[in-house]
Amino acid sequence: MPEQRTAVITGAAGGLGRAFALGFASRGYRVAAADVNAAGAEETAQLVRATGAGRNTAIGLKVDVTDVASTEAMAAEAAEFGKGRIDVVVNNAAIYATVTRSPFEQIDPAEWDLVMGVNLKGPWLVTRAASPYLGEGGRVINLSSATIYSGSEQWAHYVASKGGVVALTRVLAKELGRRGITVNAIAPGFTLTEASYGLMENAETYGVDRGAIKRASRPEDIVGAALFLASPDSAYMTGQTLVVDGGRQFI
Repeated sequence: MPEQRTAVITGAAGGLGRAFALGFASRGYRVAAADVNAAGAEETAQLVRATGAGRNTAIGLKVDVTDVASTEAMAAEAAEFGKGRIDVVVNNAAIYATVTRSPFEQIDPAEWDLVMGVNLKGPWLVTRAASPYLGEGGRVINLSSATIYSGSEQWAHYVASKGGVVALTRVLAKELGRRGITVNAIAPGFTLTEASYGLMENAETYGVDRGAIKRASRPEDIVGAALFLASPDSAYMTGQTLVVDGGRQFI
């Protein structure tokens, strides 16, 4: 029987992060659900454990992805839970729903720094902290956004941060590839999560007319891409960005 693998998922207190946690658990992974919202992370872990896979299938961890000591402590706890190793890192934590839409001249520099800190510095620090526990066959999956291809107006800090995630993914792919670890990114389109519903009233129809597939993206559409990137089927794929947006962007 193959040894159980361990996945660390940041931003796991809700939305896509919670969906990733449940998705990886359904494939037999131990899940370390990490979030700055410790109560939300533990709630996600409880949901995973409630699936019936066993009491030791998930833990909730608090992490500030912008802080070196916090990311290192989280990675150490996750590795201990994973019996000495981490197999998959899903860098999902991001500031999204609370980002102020403003012309680039009017963006508050403090908000710019906050968005960059969580959305771009975060994946770097989390991967840095997890690196000692990642072995050959390990996977790092970074969450970018399809908005980097459309250049969404009045969202310069968010779009720039997610473009940086793609660039970071390519560098990490080369550096970690020497150890047999792959690093890829997913660029989701607008996806129906709690945060998305909070952004607008017409979330279920937003942008649907622009896609080749005439429906809104659901979390499971993105989770499936992550499970593929974590699987042996993607073993020779690294430094790439999968656009999962129902055919709104063709690149």
